[in-house]
Amino acid sequence: MKYEIYKDIKVTDDYSIFDFISIGRNGNIPKRIEFMTTEMPGFFNLAFGDIDENGEIDDYSISDNGDRNKVLATVAYAVEIYLNKYPDRWVYFRGSTLERTRLYRMAIGLNLEELSLKFDIYAEQKDGIVEFQRNIEAIGLLVKKKIV
Repeated sequence: MKYEIYKDIKVTDDYSIFDFISIGRNGNIPKRIEFMTTEMPGFFNLAFGDIDENGEIDDYSISDNGDRNKVLATVAYAVEIYLNKYPDRWVYFRGSTLERTRLYRMAIGLNLEELSLKFDIYAEQKDGIVEFQRNIEAIGLLVKKKIV
């Protein structure tokens, strides 16, 4: 994506957790991106949100820190790093609310040409999985490293 990213990212040895600090109008807010196993082999769920006082991801919090594009670009960067490490894996994600899923879908749509060079991108719809297109309805999104 053509946006600045947070560069000070702490990554676990197995690339399953990426922690960084959102810096903005509401202060410094710790964020976490976590890739979690699912029941389907080869498919991993992307969890993302603020880190709460218990060290867990709070994916319902609204930090409104004024750095949305930088945060989303950092998430896209983490997905790229993760899939470079594990090119045979699929990453599934959706927002904790319909509005957040729409935001993710719109961010992908705005950057589709660039993202399509690196990833195969699909949308989950009520009746199945389809190739991602701009302005498509989606209840979830699925990405895999493009093999060229």
